[in-house]
Amino acid sequence: MALPIHLLLLFLLLNSATAHDYHQALSKAILFFEGQRSGFLPQDQRLNWRANSGLSDGSAYNVDLTGGYYDAGDNIKFGFPMAFTTTMLAWSVIEFGDMMPPNDHRNALLAIRWATDYFLKTLSHPNRIFVQVGDPISDHNCWERPEDMDTSRKVYAVDAPNPASDVAGETSAALAAASDPAYSHTLLRNAVTAFQFADNYRGAYSDNAHIREGVCPYYCDFDGYQDELLWGAAWLRRATQDQNFLDYIQSNGKTLGAEENINEFGWDNKHAGLNVLVSKEFLEGNVASLESYKTSAESFLCTLIPETSSSHIEYTPGGLIYRPGGSNLQHATSIAFLELVYANYLSRTSQTINCGNIYVNAQTLRQRAKKQVDYILGDNPMGMSYMVGYGDKYPQRIHHRGSSVPSIKDHPQFIACKEGSIYFNSTNPNPNVLVGAIVGGPGEDDMYGDERADFRKSEPTTYINAPFVGILAYFVANPNP
Repeated sequence: MALPIHLLLLFLLLNSATAHDYHQALSKAILFFEGQRSGFLPQDQRLNWRANSGLSDGSAYNVDLTGGYYDAGDNIKFGFPMAFTTTMLAWSVIEFGDMMPPNDHRNALLAIRWATDYFLKTLSHPNRIFVQVGDPISDHNCWERPEDMDTSRKVYAVDAPNPASDVAGETSAALAAASDPAYSHTLLRNAVTAFQFADNYRGAYSDNAHIREGVCPYYCDFDGYQDELLWGAAWLRRATQDQNFLDYIQSNGKTLGAEENINEFGWDNKHAGLNVLVSKEFLEGNVASLESYKTSAESFLCTLIPETSSSHIEYTPGGLIYRPGGSNLQHATSIAFLELVYANYLSRTSQTINCGNIYVNAQTLRQRAKKQVDYILGDNPMGMSYMVGYGDKYPQRIHHRGSSVPSIKDHPQFIACKEGSIYFNSTNPNPNVLVGAIVGGPGEDDMYGDERADFRKSEPTTYINAPFVGILAYFVANPNP
């Protein structure tokens, strides 16, 4: 669809004039995670319109499952996307942490720790992994802030020999990626436990009938569990340098579909990220047998560049990566992240990518990533920042219960399940600003209506923000790549 001339002119004006404050955006992107916290909030909680919630989570199983994150605008703790979010936050710090200002670095580590503390609880019983807390049907029938939750906090667990390769594999990746000196032994020991569960009892967690009713259609495994097995092994290899995990990646690559290339990287499909991650060892000259991962990584990156003969990714007229479905900005942030990471690997080894008709270097990848970042922060036909609280114009009516319902500080009285509907249906801006939240974003025509009910566009998610943390850290240090 062609853009109206006045929007095109505005877009060109913005593109030529805007200089973004990447440091401010980074601080806010990390702050967002405090708004998604479940459990008993600490004294230094900065988004103080939030309060304690989900304090009895796990009690039905006689286990403590407090903590962790609500994945989006609802009050469910879905383990699969939460684990991916954690892996991406950790990868952001691994690759770009030294570019973060000290306070942001500290807050990013705290955001990771909030999740890993929770995941250790999900692995507290032998041969069992807790994969979700909260019944999405009852939750989605209500519009209430997490502090007032009176919906079912049903616990979903997978016991061996039932399969959970996807969630267990991603949880293993998250713990391995996050293994910091403070408690790395505990994290790695549990990462290995989760990986063994994933590998020994192969299959998708949503194939279990009692799990399927809770996770589908929200976070079913749509793309298979094989990528999470390789992903978990790759992160364990990165964290430990253990030969056994390298052997696993080498011997299982073909059978588990490592060479599959889909123009996607997100909570359900890890292939592109896996190939980029594993390529590091080959590019640095350590393991020649991993060349196929490099080939697949570069094949994926070539498809993102319109000038190449293999290009087939969609962009909006304004230049945003676009894939059909909801929460489109998850694709823009995760793919831009991979571009930056691979650019780093190329720079360190002075290599380029052969995309058939052209060669692509690190600078090209960085410039392409920057276009996605700047679009999200306001260089777009709407002239709108899609990060809440950043810039002069940003979404006011996001699809988020805690943000849209008055806080208990302003409205101490209980607001029951259906009593929140007046806030959902209101056209007023949300009373609580979820600073740093990145919403699902505009449609394929670059248009955004700022409507609370349009959750595909107006709902923020943790897995949109997580890779953006690393991206912004890079541009704090290198605003003009």
